[in-house]
Amino acid sequence: MKKRLVSGEVSLSGQLVCLTQDQAGTVRDHLQLHLDLTRAEPGCLSFNVTRTSNPLVWQVEERFEHASAWEAHQERVTGSEWGHATAGIERRYSVIGL
Repeated sequence: MKKRLVSGEVSLSGQLVCLTQDQAGTVRDHLQLHLDLTRAEPGCLSFNVTRTSNPLVWQVEERFEHASAWEAHQERVTGSEWGHATAGIERRYSVIGL
């Protein structure tokens, strides 16, 4: 998801979709640290990952103050414990504000 970003607020909405209970367990095991670290990032306005009625699916909603903050978040996550642990889990995201 590498695009040249423009200035202004960036938001992402979508789902993290696990195929197995093992993947769902990985999300549960790593989610709180991921939430804490992301919410502490400069430019993060809101960041929520909540389980849906389907125990294999999480709703993801995030807002960043500007494109460079969102891009920095994406770069940090790629190399993070969360990024490595959840790399094989499907993401169905839409990004607005690019």
